Amino acid sequence: MSDGGSIPKRADDGATQVFAVITGTGFAGLAMAIALEREGIRDYVVLEKSESVGGTWRENTYPGCACDVPSHLYSYSFAPNPKWSATYSSQREIRAYTEDCVERFGIRPRIRFGREVRKATYEEADATWLIETAQGDRYRSKVFVGGLGPLHRFSYPAIPGLETFRGKVMHSAAWEAGYDGSGDRIATIGTGASAIQFIPELAKRAKEMHVFQRTPAWVLPRIEHDYRPVEHAAFEHIPGARYLYRQGLYWTHEFRALAFTYDPRILASVEKIANYHMERAVKDESKRAKLRPNYRMGCKRILMSNTYFRALAQDNVDVVTGGIREIRENGIVGEDGILREVDTLVFGTGFDVHDYLGKLEIRGRDGESLGERWKDHAEAYLGTSIAGFPNAFMLVGPNTGLGHNSMIFMIESQVAHVMHHVRRLRAGAKSIEVKREVQDAFNAKLQKQLKGTVWDSGCSSWYLDAQGRNATLWPGFTFEFRRRTRTFDESAYHVVARSSVREATPA
Repeated sequence: MSDGGSIPKRADDGATQVFAVITGTGFAGLAMAIALEREGIRDYVVLEKSESVGGTWRENTYPGCACDVPSHLYSYSFAPNPKWSATYSSQREIRAYTEDCVERFGIRPRIRFGREVRKATYEEADATWLIETAQGDRYRSKVFVGGLGPLHRFSYPAIPGLETFRGKVMHSAAWEAGYDGSGDRIATIGTGASAIQFIPELAKRAKEMHVFQRTPAWVLPRIEHDYRPVEHAAFEHIPGARYLYRQGLYWTHEFRALAFTYDPRILASVEKIANYHMERAVKDESKRAKLRPNYRMGCKRILMSNTYFRALAQDNVDVVTGGIREIRENGIVGEDGILREVDTLVFGTGFDVHDYLGKLEIRGRDGESLGERWKDHAEAYLGTSIAGFPNAFMLVGPNTGLGHNSMIFMIESQVAHVMHHVRRLRAGAKSIEVKREVQDAFNAKLQKQLKGTVWDSGCSSWYLDAQGRNATLWPGFTFEFRRRTRTFDESAYHVVARSSVREATPA
């Protein structure tokens, strides 16, 4: 292979020269690093702000934290784990899996812990990226890959009086180690994917709990079991057993896209299952009325739990739906005017999924700020490449999210696509940049496809940005995304060769 990816050394530069810089050690960043390793490319670094790997599975440690995608599907296809303990894995087990992958593929020497990337600047003269960290490190690379992930950047909602509360305050993404709610009077705010996991755990030990719910969720039962020794043995020793099992899981989940994207009316029958699931656990009709959604299933994220409704049915748990007027030093005043005195406030209010960059400043060709470009809505080509930002790639970027299958499948598809670019750059290309007209046409078609889907059926959800535009989800089957990303369509890009006499800025 050519050394075409090498970077000219600048005598006065002071930056560490590498072929690629990757940010983050969640599933996306690790997948990219592993792909480079498997290609025999070791001239790269992974910059991680924390002192350990794991991304969202490092940050979220609340009681009951687990994945709602089956373990054998929520793992790399090239790094199977035959010893998952159960159908759905806990946070601790998933994090251990990421640590194992770091060791298995030998990428730890390339990770720089405690390094938070704050600025990435494209320098057109030699088509390189200058990466700067908050700690003062500087790296110059041919390729810049953002494996940032939005599921750890949280904020507390603006509720009058929050700063006056004298008790304990915590967010699900910043859990106080060891806290389990024993004997406390607790108020939880939010009833999303994290909340339905920690509420049952806290309700076991709380003296009393007030669950403040803005909108009820559709909750389905979770079909789960612990894997038996015979199943572990089959996954490990019978050729093809693990592959066939994973394929079965994949296609079972993939079928759901039919209802989400092509005919949401199909979901009416599934709503009956969810209502029956709720009615079996909650016998109090006044509580059931609060928990029954009035929007089409799938418009918001569908949740899965066998314990959530049982927890809400407990005598020590109250569901409050009227909203919050203010927080006082000793509790919460609802819109009903009632002061509910509590010792602890627990927020399960999710993440800012539309803030892809956080504190990171990315400047592309002509110094353009990606943050400014994306301030109204984020968009990219195949969720990966961005016009005006050559040799840069975003993993888990705009419109790559899913409501029905495993994000690991999407990440692997994106990484394979980035590797096509990497090979072209190693073979002699100086820069590769998606054409703006191609990106615009792709996103116009994508937004058209989102019309008429279940996510466009009228509810307010975190899938939609401030302008009501769905910049989060992929509007179709995941195998369609893989088909689009498995090749490199050169006609979609400005490709500048290193040997070009005239290496002008693309028009």
